[in-house]
Amino acid sequence: MSADRDAIISNLLQTLDSCSQLIESPDYRNSERAVSELVNSLDSIANSIAAEFDADESEKSAIDILGQIDQYLCLRSLNQDFVDAWAFELPKLVAKFGCVSRRCSEVAEKVICLFVHRCNPRVMFIIFYVALDSPTELFMIPGYFIPLLGGLTKVLVLIQMQIYEQVYAAVSVVLNVLKSLASKSDYEDIVCAELFYSAIGLANSIRALDDKDGHKLRALLALYILQFMALVSVGMRSAISSRIPLVIKLSDELQQCKLSYIGLITGSEVDEISKLVMEDNGNDSISCFSGVKLGASVAVIWGYMNSEVAIAAKADLTAVTLELQGNRASRWQALAMLKNVFSCANLPSALKRHAIGFVLCVMDGSASHSCDDHLDYTAYMPSLYTSLQAIKLVIMYGPDPMTQMNALSTLKKVLLDIPASQRFDILRNLVKSSDSSSMVALLLDCVREEMHMEKNDRNKCMYFWSPSVIELVEVVLRPPKGGAPALPEDNAAVLSALNFYRYLLITESTGKSNYTGILSKDHLHKAFNEWLLPLRPLVSAVAAENRNGCDRHLLYDAICALNLVELVLYRCIELVEEELKHV
Repeated sequence: MSADRDAIISNLLQTLDSCSQLIESPDYRNSERAVSELVNSLDSIANSIAAEFDADESEKSAIDILGQIDQYLCLRSLNQDFVDAWAFELPKLVAKFGCVSRRCSEVAEKVICLFVHRCNPRVMFIIFYVALDSPTELFMIPGYFIPLLGGLTKVLVLIQMQIYEQVYAAVSVVLNVLKSLASKSDYEDIVCAELFYSAIGLANSIRALDDKDGHKLRALLALYILQFMALVSVGMRSAISSRIPLVIKLSDELQQCKLSYIGLITGSEVDEISKLVMEDNGNDSISCFSGVKLGASVAVIWGYMNSEVAIAAKADLTAVTLELQGNRASRWQALAMLKNVFSCANLPSALKRHAIGFVLCVMDGSASHSCDDHLDYTAYMPSLYTSLQAIKLVIMYGPDPMTQMNALSTLKKVLLDIPASQRFDILRNLVKSSDSSSMVALLLDCVREEMHMEKNDRNKCMYFWSPSVIELVEVVLRPPKGGAPALPEDNAAVLSALNFYRYLLITESTGKSNYTGILSKDHLHKAFNEWLLPLRPLVSAVAAENRNGCDRHLLYDAICALNLVELVLYRCIELVEEELKHV
């Protein structure tokens, strides 16, 4: 193998000499052909090394080739025309050799940086941009991009014209690289971490630039860091603890961008910087920075999880918590931001668990501190509704029972934070939009708890005790799609709806009231004939079908659940029949 490597090096040197001489000659066609042959030769070698099974031999070959290219380019006698001609092709080829190992990557970056110092910065910027934007599938790996990122970072500070436009292009292409690689799970964590650290270097270069639109440049940098934070949180497959050093560096970048935890968690600073950047770049910005709200909210949760992260961000979480507890508008804005955390399917469970803990901490102290004079509640209802929808996802799919229980407590506390005049509408919509039987059951229990509190507090307005509440029973026992509820799949929802209906009947009857209209003759006949009687044969048929099932465990659970449904159903029928005697 050593002999083969020596032959490759010898041929490479001869080709380099020949290519250099032809470029210096006036025969343009021959010089172009020579460059093309050299490119093809190096590309073939790079592909063969990438496919080599012997890692040590691959590294030796790559180091030797990169070393020879490095030495050749460092020759003082080397014609500038040759360097310029090579600049269009060599960086991408050198990056391919850098894929072999970390050491190769370091040498490749050194070679690439020679072009930064010897060639036109704006030309080199375009070359690096194209190389980053169009890798071949074989080299769609972190090791290919790290040397190119190093070159892009160094050349950026040398550009003197159209600075903002060039930075925007650089940020876009780097984020696309990170997104593409973050979606793959077959790279070693340490290699991905090196790529992410290289990408942070771009932030240092942007900060060093002096542009007349400095405020827009700072806004662009801030969006880059927030999108970066989202990618680190979602894309990396490593354990949470191993991401902390990278998150600490990003948090330091955030405070250098003058971003605060309260501005991030409420979204006010995110909206401000987004507006500055998106007014010029429109839909392209929306695509490029699609994760900045997730990045902003999860940045605060990282700080809540780890004190070193909060220190790096120069954040006082106690002050942030007190601010949210004392200001209902800010609290609701924070919930709107955190829905990005709760609804993100690929976010590590630890971050969701701590996000729930953070909201619980805020809500637990909010009652005695809240100040909401002149607050337009209705303006916040759509975002609160979608935030509660996101919390529902954690209740249903949380990583462990404790997180699910805490998420349910969070949902109830957030509901209590909403004025009763809007709370019923929110709960009704949550029930109607839920596909999960168990979730419907939990929400109906929440409605019943609200009604119980209203009934016991005579000073409260009766927002829940109204005819609208009966819709929640009907939507379960007589689904909008038509027909009967699906049993045994909807056992939990049906049982909860029947229990809720029983509660309404008993409470209205014993209290000699009829706030809900449940005791009216028309309603009693409708409930008896359309909800309860059709359910009775269905329950019996499904129970008989399940008794003939093969799985004893499933059989036992299904029969027990159906027995409960049947028991409450018959009690509801008895109560309705009794009431019909008196109307």
